[in-house]
Amino acid sequence: MGKASKVKVEVGEVRELVDLIQVLKDVADMKYHAMSAQRVKFNRFNESFTEFFSLVGHSQIQHPLVNNSNPKTIILVISTERGFVGDLNSRVVGRAIEEKEKNPDSQFVVVGKKGVMKLDGLGEKMLKTYEDVEDRGFYEVAVEIKTYLVREVMEGRIGKVIIVYPWPKDYTTTKPRAVKMLPCEDLLPKQTQTMVKFRQVLEESDPLDMTGYLADLWLSSKIYEIFFDTNLAAAAAQTQQLDSSLSKMRKERDVVKLKYRKAKRNDIDKSLREVFSARMMVAK
Repeated sequence: MGKASKVKVEVGEVRELVDLIQVLKDVADMKYHAMSAQRVKFNRFNESFTEFFSLVGHSQIQHPLVNNSNPKTIILVISTERGFVGDLNSRVVGRAIEEKEKNPDSQFVVVGKKGVMKLDGLGEKMLKTYEDVEDRGFYEVAVEIKTYLVREVMEGRIGKVIIVYPWPKDYTTTKPRAVKMLPCEDLLPKQTQTMVKFRQVLEESDPLDMTGYLADLWLSSKIYEIFFDTNLAAAAAQTQQLDSSLSKMRKERDVVKLKYRKAKRNDIDKSLREVFSARMMVAK
């Protein structure tokens, strides 16, 4: 087998790899745009909650989920289990450690096997972990996490919750984001125009119970929304990573093709030299 034949095999392998990466990129790209189209449904939901809290806020109710001065903090770290996003998870973990430095009286609660592995590798202790999110379903785990956090707050063990997760800023940019979830005093209206809109509110239920119920429901929704954003960020990160890999492999394909052309030409030259030498030997 000539050298060109060996290089031709390499050309075929590189071409197949390029085609495979292209398919993976197309899948990640379609997934991102499909999820992005669904993302808008959370906007109206959040607006509705703000309107409900505007009503309850008129009563100036004090509730641990809304007003809390306990300095003990849980940092909820959310990682993604998708492939080709190792760098994104590393940046999320790095941001979580920064938040811990800002909040000395804090502990980690981690969602996702890869986040657990990275923090464990750094020697960080974790109060609680959730490693089977995709197997159980995002909504079920979101409700379980919400129940755990609410119980910890209501029983006085913590007063603050910060969530660190991958945030899809846009199609080309994903970065770690830290958001304070509890206490959720930001949901209470602070604008005077909102208060003017509801001058007379008939409260059939206890305002304290309504505040707790709304905060509880809002937290479930927000955690689920963040899970959705984490998946969206993973799809965007996958697309960018695969696009980068695709560019590199296309360059590699061009290099191998050039190598094949050179090898083929050398094989032809070698064959011609051998034929010429054989004729010279016969002539002698």
